[in-house]
Amino acid sequence: MSQPVTSLVIETDSPEQTEAVGNKLGTLLEPGDIVTLSGELGGGKTCFVRGVVATLAPASKDLVASPTFAILNEYPGQPAVLHYDCYRLRGSDDAVELGVEEQLSGNAVCLIEWPERITAILPDDRLEVLFEYSDETRRCITFLPHGCRGIKMVEQLAATGDYCKKSLSEEHRSAI
Repeated sequence: MSQPVTSLVIETDSPEQTEAVGNKLGTLLEPGDIVTLSGELGGGKTCFVRGVVATLAPASKDLVASPTFAILNEYPGQPAVLHYDCYRLRGSDDAVELGVEEQLSGNAVCLIEWPERITAILPDDRLEVLFEYSDETRRCITFLPHGCRGIKMVEQLAATGDYCKKSLSEEHRSAI
């Protein structure tokens, strides 16, 4: 029996590989899943989202762009994908006024960039994804689960490849 994981680290060498990792996660996502995306500009978030959308809303794959000038890009699919960029929000109150909080409890898959701007309304059960530069071309993508569903997603993703994994703490194991 394999060990459960608390985090998962995947390194990619190209935008195509980063997109492929998003595609793998997309095969595991279910209606209502929340995935937060954090990292520097050019860190691979948009490539990753393109991979998720290619799986869940394939007709929209070529429409994926950084939502920097829009708070929300929606991609119809089964389930729909809502791609938020919260950079321009001043905080959770702005998100509540725009109806984001209601959408987070809906049936779409929500991908959220700049989640630190709306921390107060993020659900406890989600998957946090961090994008970091390893060097000029390599990216380090770290998956950190929050709650039972987050743990399940990381475990399922870890089972799809030979990645750097860390064992679940006793606290996480009892939460499953």
